[in-house]
Amino acid sequence: MPRPYPEEFRRDVVAVARRGEIPLTQVAKDFGISEGTVTNWLRRADVDDGVKPGVTSAEGAELRELRKRNRLLEQENEILRRAAAYLSQGAPPKMMYPLVRELAVDGIPVAVTCRVLGFSKQAYYAWRSGPVTDRDWADAHWINAAVDVHHDDPTFGYRFLADDLRAAGHQVSERRVWRLCSQQRLWSLHAKKRGLTRKAGPPVHDDRVRRTFTAPDLDRLWLTDITEHNTSEGKLYLCAIKDACSRRIVGYSISDQMRSSLAVAALQMAISRRNPSGTVVHSDRGSQFRSNKFVRALSDAGLLGSMGRVGACADNAAMESFFALLQKNVLNRHRWSSREQLRLAIVHWIEGTYHRKRRQRGLGKLTPIEYEAIINPSVALAA
Repeated sequence: MPRPYPEEFRRDVVAVARRGEIPLTQVAKDFGISEGTVTNWLRRADVDDGVKPGVTSAEGAELRELRKRNRLLEQENEILRRAAAYLSQGAPPKMMYPLVRELAVDGIPVAVTCRVLGFSKQAYYAWRSGPVTDRDWADAHWINAAVDVHHDDPTFGYRFLADDLRAAGHQVSERRVWRLCSQQRLWSLHAKKRGLTRKAGPPVHDDRVRRTFTAPDLDRLWLTDITEHNTSEGKLYLCAIKDACSRRIVGYSISDQMRSSLAVAALQMAISRRNPSGTVVHSDRGSQFRSNKFVRALSDAGLLGSMGRVGACADNAAMESFFALLQKNVLNRHRWSSREQLRLAIVHWIEGTYHRKRRQRGLGKLTPIEYEAIINPSVALAA
């Protein structure tokens, strides 16, 4: 199933198409999508903006969310009702896992039941695959023996308990006794002093690139940075992510504020377009790229961070060259009266001109799209 286009990309396509300066066929060609897709996006945008009657995207999403919440509440009520009946049957059961299995047969998801009853799915599935393992059986016997020994002398710690268990004929290691005592909170009466811990600060990645801004294949190395430009309404900020192999801008985000969310949005666009794994993402040491949100986004996607030195623009020269090209071809052409006007000009130049029309000598006089189609057609089509 193809990945959905990022919302920011869809808004930009609709904005360019609504201007009416370019035929829809050319807009679709410039942005690398079908004309039918552009038409559908325009129709949906007209409904969302109130130009045409219909259920807007927000109303549709709200309706789906309400139905989902209603169905979830019904399932939770059924779980609580069945759990009360289950617990009232004579002697209280030692576990609730059989009830989870019964509810699953009736169509209630295991994840919902486990969440309501307060235990993990992993524990349930582990019980289902083997209700009582040999290890659990042995642990139960050793826990009973350890409880008896600890009851006789509460000052005994796990080392003394292990010695007594082995003396009684139990073949158990000291490490295993420590684990069982920790689970059962069988501690010596002699309290231990607990040391202080410190929370580590935001990580600073090592320089994995060292000014080598080339890569043997697509999605091996991405370069990113943020630039800004003035308009009559104020500054506009662009965060772009560039593939070092094809020189294509695989992700970008534009905003009137330079926050960490700007860098995260550009990274998420690149991830949704390329679905990378183990890619090195090189940046400068700006606060947006050092933020916890950006570092977490890198980690969640399985990407590797890389940072140049402080104040060394040559450590990210490849991105600086792209921004210089953008400055000459778009930003400095004239004074921009609004942020939206400049935003659309940047997006159209990146998607329509830089990617598909501007040939680069470093790519053998090919455009980034043509170059990617030659070296890896599957990635080029997916993007």
